[in-house]
Formats: sequence, structure tokens, C-alpha cells
Amino acid sequence: MEKGIIAIAAAIAVWEGFVTGINEAKVAMHAVDGIAKNPEAANEIRSMAIIGAAVSETCAIYGLLVALLIIFVLGA
Repeated sequence: MEKGIIAIAAAIAVWEGFVTGINEAKVAMHAVDGIAKNPEAANEIRSMAIIGAAVSETCAIYGLLVALLIIFVLGA
């Protein structure tokens, strides 16, 4: 029973990576839409999209780190 709970907790932590992928796709979609509407602001939009994706990616990395800690520390 304990191994199952640990596996569920790790799966919930890894779920953050899936949600991050969806959110990064939304950022890219809106950046392309913004550049299409206002091509003069392409550099500013591109830089803000990259910063947003980088911040979002750190959440996925933290989720992976928590999942690994749950599996290897609590699972041992």
C-alpha cells in the first residue's frame, strides 16, 4: 500500500511537467498572434515569450525534482 501512495504522489508531481507544456504552447500561440498583429513589436514580444517560457520551465524542473525525491527518498 505504501509503494502505491508513493507512486501516486510522484505522478502528481510529474503532472506539473504536462501542465507546463500546455502553458508554454499557449505562450507561443499568443506570441505568434501578437507578432502577426503588430510586426514592429516582434523583438519585445519574442523576448517576453522566451522569459515566460523559461520561468514556466523551472516549475517543470521543480516538479521532476520533487518526483525523484519522493521516489528515491520515501520509496527506499
